[in-house]
Amino acid sequence: MSKILIIEDEMTIVDLISFNLKREGFEVDAAYDGVSGLEKALSGWADLILLDVMLPGMNGFDLLQKLRQESDVPVIMVTAREEERDKVLGLETGADDYMTKPFSVKELVARIKANTRRRAGENRQGGSRMSFGPYIVDTGLQEIRRADTSVELTQREYDLVCYFLTSAGRVVSREELMEKVWGYEYYGDLRAVDVAMRRLREKLEEDPANPKYFITKRGAGYYLQK
Repeated sequence: MSKILIIEDEMTIVDLISFNLKREGFEVDAAYDGVSGLEKALSGWADLILLDVMLPGMNGFDLLQKLRQESDVPVIMVTAREEERDKVLGLETGADDYMTKPFSVKELVARIKANTRRRAGENRQGGSRMSFGPYIVDTGLQEIRRADTSVELTQREYDLVCYFLTSAGRVVSREELMEKVWGYEYYGDLRAVDVAMRRLREKLEEDPANPKYFITKRGAGYYLQK
């Protein structure tokens, strides 16, 4: 049973989401402000976090930034803020996905299931090793290393690397990445893919502006050059 932490200050929204998630078999806990939300998030209890932006005590962006220093737990930001810069900021800070209110509970549940299902699958798989450039990917430990140093990636970034390795030499469209890595069909907003790729390059490329490994094929998608 997957455990979902809802960090949201509107009790009616918490109750609505909790009711629907519990009907789907999830275990649910909630925090109603940023400070207690961060404390619960850092406890390691949750398999996925639903995070609002406008929170008392600490806003969602600051909370996520602090959380990402210690945890790669999947985070879906759920907020009424629709500005483009807010969506991009959330994704760049480390959110795995972004939904705006009002939202479809059915779609939210689908996205939660996709994220928790993929994470559970990664944890169950047997260990193997793959490589590209100076990096070794250990799927048993879910770790990417350069020499003896582990590279800190979020779960989404790690999943992207693994998918590119199994698709090496082939151009992968943004829609395919959304479906196969994010785990659900394309809903109309592909900026999450571009932001994740930018973050991945910042962590794994010596010169992110001129990548050697994760290459853009204009108008088509991305591919891994080993």
